[in-house]
Amino acid sequence: MDINALTHKAKVGFKVTFENDSSIVAAAPGRVNLIGEHIDYCDGFVLPFALAQNIVIAAAPNDTSIARFASDQGDEIVEIDLTGDILESSPKWANYPRGVMQYFREETGCSLTGFDAYITSNVPAGGGLSSSAAFELAVATLLEELTKKTLGTKEKALLSQKAEHHYAHVPCGIMDQFASAFGEENHLVLIDCQISEPHLVPFENPDLTVIVANTCVSHELSDGGYASRRQNTEDGLKIIGKETWRDVSMDDVEAAKEEMGDVIFRRSRHVVSEIQRVKDAVMALEAQAFDALGSYMYASHDSLRDDFNVSCEELDIMVDIAKSIGKGGGVIGSRMTGGGFGGSTVTLCESSNADAIIATLHQQYKTRTGITPEIFTSRPSQGARILEGAPRAAQVVPPSPELDPIG
Repeated sequence: MDINALTHKAKVGFKVTFENDSSIVAAAPGRVNLIGEHIDYCDGFVLPFALAQNIVIAAAPNDTSIARFASDQGDEIVEIDLTGDILESSPKWANYPRGVMQYFREETGCSLTGFDAYITSNVPAGGGLSSSAAFELAVATLLEELTKKTLGTKEKALLSQKAEHHYAHVPCGIMDQFASAFGEENHLVLIDCQISEPHLVPFENPDLTVIVANTCVSHELSDGGYASRRQNTEDGLKIIGKETWRDVSMDDVEAAKEEMGDVIFRRSRHVVSEIQRVKDAVMALEAQAFDALGSYMYASHDSLRDDFNVSCEELDIMVDIAKSIGKGGGVIGSRMTGGGFGGSTVTLCESSNADAIIATLHQQYKTRTGITPEIFTSRPSQGARILEGAPRAAQVVPPSPELDPIG
């Protein structure tokens, strides 16, 4: 379902639900990360892009002090009182807009008046494709249009991250929200997480395609798995005794191995090696050294599986199938993407072979696991925006010529 079909679905759903016409339609994309996992909260570099898959919200003011949210998932209408502090409550999914609305109000200093909103999406939930960040950015963009208060793109992304931290209790880094906010067509978003700055990297070669394979194994990042690994990295850096992971070498990690113990040592080894892999991958992409880029993707998966322990059997199977297709079948590289514990893989391949690769991934994965995967291709797409209403000029993101951001 493309963005036009999603918009139509959202507007029809709004009219049926609220017996009125919507006046605003906002959208924000999910994201997939080509390389650089679990290092956005370690001052690393990450290389995601905005997917063509979006969360779309149709909305209109309702002349009350209540925000009402409904969705195409069949949930009942959730009503949120805007007159006082907006606190966590049930259902759980509504805490995302609760957090965004509370922090938007604090950031802008404006009051919020009531509105109705209807949500639809083709971003797979639980697929490691950041449907939560897309939801947050879509709500924040909607609020900009409702209030006529424009945040900077960076401020909007950071506000959404804050909502995820404090209302969803997921201590995520900045990658998901930045990719959804700053995405541009035919560009990857290289994010320097030490200074929270994005740079656009061209991805215009039509001979390359990205395949996203959702294993359809759900994961829950607020159950402690994500937080414990983040704590491991903080403990590792403290033992090494440096201010930032960007100043840490592999020799530093090896020297602290005994004091760290096995788990923290392996977590630390992943962080340092993954930061270097992103730098190498960007240079390989610029040089069109695609075989090298593929090797960095495979190495990233191995590190996430063995050192960070966030892969799972289904993710490993999907990567193994891609690897078995190999260069002869058009596969350049493959790895898990997202927080892990299930979710999706990302496979870089030759466009001419994409359909055949998808068919093989689908058939062999289903045979080996009994699970029907969801597999699609995507090119880098546009970030959060208003589709109907008064579109605002996008914030210009500097390109990344000659790899200036990473030297």
